[in-house]
Amino acid sequence: MQFLPTTQKDMRDRDWEQADIIIVSGDAYVDHPAWAAALLGRFLESYGYRVGIIAQPQWTSGEDIVRLGAPRLFFAVSAGNMDSMVNHYTADRKKRRRDLYSPGGATGLRPDRATIVYCNLIRQHFPGVPVIIGGIEASLRRLAHYDYWSDSIRRSLLLDSKADLLVYGMGEYPLLRLAERCAAGEKIEDIKDLRGTCSWVRELPPEAVVLPSFEEIKSDPRALMRATLMVHREVNPYHARPLAEKNGPRWVVQNPGPLPLSSRQLDEIYEMDFARREHPGYKSRGGVPALLPVQFSIVSHRGCFGACSFCSLALHQGSFIQSRSIESLVREARKLTVHPDFKGTISDVGGPSANMYRLGGKDEGQCRTCRKSSCLVPRACANLNTDHSSNVKMLRRLRELPGVRHLFVSSGVRYDLAIQDKSGIYLPELCRHHVGGQLKIAPEHIADHVTRLMNKPSLACYRRFTKTFREISRGLKRDIYIVPYFISGHPGCRLEDNIALAEFFKDELHFQPEQIQNFTPTPMTLSTAMYVSGLDPVTGREIHVPREAKERRWQRAILQFRDPRNRAHAEEALRACQRLDLTGSGPKSLWGGKKTRPGESFELQFGTGKKGENSPRKTKGVAAREGRKKHRR
Repeated sequence: MQFLPTTQKDMRDRDWEQADIIIVSGDAYVDHPAWAAALLGRFLESYGYRVGIIAQPQWTSGEDIVRLGAPRLFFAVSAGNMDSMVNHYTADRKKRRRDLYSPGGATGLRPDRATIVYCNLIRQHFPGVPVIIGGIEASLRRLAHYDYWSDSIRRSLLLDSKADLLVYGMGEYPLLRLAERCAAGEKIEDIKDLRGTCSWVRELPPEAVVLPSFEEIKSDPRALMRATLMVHREVNPYHARPLAEKNGPRWVVQNPGPLPLSSRQLDEIYEMDFARREHPGYKSRGGVPALLPVQFSIVSHRGCFGACSFCSLALHQGSFIQSRSIESLVREARKLTVHPDFKGTISDVGGPSANMYRLGGKDEGQCRTCRKSSCLVPRACANLNTDHSSNVKMLRRLRELPGVRHLFVSSGVRYDLAIQDKSGIYLPELCRHHVGGQLKIAPEHIADHVTRLMNKPSLACYRRFTKTFREISRGLKRDIYIVPYFISGHPGCRLEDNIALAEFFKDELHFQPEQIQNFTPTPMTLSTAMYVSGLDPVTGREIHVPREAKERRWQRAILQFRDPRNRAHAEEALRACQRLDLTGSGPKSLWGGKKTRPGESFELQFGTGKKGENSPRKTKGVAAREGRKKHRR
């Protein structure tokens, strides 16, 4: 498989004098459909365009950015598969130790605010050449937004980067249409009507919905909540209106998003030929770590109608589920079985939520006029089809292919949707064939007022799922573990709520999950608007927001109370809430009963009962450490 050109030599080998489009990315170049640069590059190439890639250019000089010369049509710039600030910093604003999208996991190979830096480099060396920005960083910073890392309101990235146009969401067809119009001689400054794009203008378009201005949002935190709610109401592309936001003398105009892709279009995108390897130049540098878990994974669909408040998926991929045909998925799986690196295991088949494949409205006409953000919360929409039989049929077809020994579903399962499966066969089928011992779900919290703000199902729904899961796993006589994810420090969550969650871990689950994440305010989400404004988006009332570092540290420590490093902070939190009954080592204490050794972790087991219901088990990492100690002895 020939990689897209990354050097002048690669271009000469193809007899190219000039590339049509040059993609600049903050990620290392991996020729895999999970990497946007590769996916967009291959897609544009399939329509006859000459596409080059400059991956992780050195930003302190122009040496890399000029490597391929000037493109005939435009530069397409992205920070990579992640927002560069999320990629670089933890929720505590500390530097991350690894960058999984860089060779060898090395850090420092992309700058902070990569999109802005790359655009500035291009402007310095190629003045007058059109620059288009896109990817997750540009998509979620397309309008005025709160930036957690600078603790400030920032302008649209379109203005800060001085780009000519911003493509938001999934960019294949907007970028293709843009290339066609530029190739036909249309000037980039005249293209203002393309779906899925943002541009700036001097005059307010008459049909646009006017958002609070950048200056208003910057001076009044409540204005960010108003703007965010207005943006979320215009997510449905079938009735969305243009949005206009004033920035000084200019207006940033967001056109309605792209219409959902058909199965045929999605099949066309993902059936292109990919090497499914990192560029050969990275082999001596340790490869690209992010490739390993997804090298032989398959995307079955896009979009999510769950609309969790802290999630940006609907803003980026849309709320309509766009599913591939089973025949296309089978063809892709067959390609995997003949790949030289394939060992018989397809690591994942799914999308943002694994069990939304082929789901949607019974009457799509109703969906096209709906302005609700979620089809599941506070209760499932009466128009929602929850029959998972198409998903089961697809999984059966794939696992029956010669050469496929294991087929896993590693994407998170939306458990409140799974228990509403009208066919009743999805969960048993999933547990029997496609769970490699652990099933990921995300209850996030147990306090009803917190899950309501998160737009997540209630504790009663979680308990209903675990009961169903327990019955299925016992019937299958398999040791299967639920791996639940929880969020600490979300707006509306008080210290007392996390103490109640810690008691739930100890008294009801009898284990402490490792998968606990500090809430990170990311651009454009409803949770971030809550964090900034301190308002409940539904009632408009004030809510508690854990902003201080000490409280965030306490909230996290109390949920990971078994870790000896957290005990002092957890006890401080308990004393602050006058919960002395949970301190010490008595039977009611969080630390009463079984003591956990440092580094030991537990997951919840619903299995055959050989180890005891809800009994903890050691993870592979702990077992390996103990094995090494035994060997040394």
